[in-house]
Amino acid sequence: MKKILIINAGQNFGYSTGLFNNTITETTQKFLSQSNDIKVQTTTIEKGYSAEEEVSKFAWADVIIYHTPVWWFQVPHNFKKYIDEVFTAGHNKGIYRSDGRKSDNPEINYGTGGLMHGKKYMLTTTWNAPATAFTLPGEFFDQKSVDEGAFFGFHRMNAFTGMKPLKSYHFHDVEKNANVEKDMKAYHEHLEATFSDCLLALN
Repeated sequence: MKKILIINAGQNFGYSTGLFNNTITETTQKFLSQSNDIKVQTTTIEKGYSAEEEVSKFAWADVIIYHTPVWWFQVPHNFKKYIDEVFTAGHNKGIYRSDGRKSDNPEINYGTGGLMHGKKYMLTTTWNAPATAFTLPGEFFDQKSVDEGAFFGFHRMNAFTGMKPLKSYHFHDVEKNANVEKDMKAYHEHLEATFSDCLLALN
């Protein structure tokens, strides 16, 4: 039995309603429900949570799937609070033990004290920015991908716990040019490709 935790960080704030991330979450749940060999738990941050219960979910899961919008090039404030509270509560309780260093040589081994080795995670993000803003010379992100640029720190956060990444999926231009049917079809194909490999690796 494969255990997967889905975290929906969609948030209703300003002109964002969180509906697109709700749709992504529902698509993920529907895809995973096709297999009798997968058990899923879902946390929708905006509905509230207990940090201690979330730590238990992280310890329970084989795979964490994060769904988050991007606000001002970062995760929404509710999601950042969730990370701060849950990861802090996870000290010596399944998420991390220490920063990994030893007092006799504190110059090395930073970031090796995680307790989630053997687990994987997948990130999806939703952007107003078009994909070309990341790929074309002279455009805003200087040809840095989402994973190498704006979300580099997010990936290192997960590495700190010991988790390894599955291939991310990023939705672009969702405010001005979203095509939900087309977007979900492409995302479904990503899930098929990603989790066929993931499930084999976890066997």
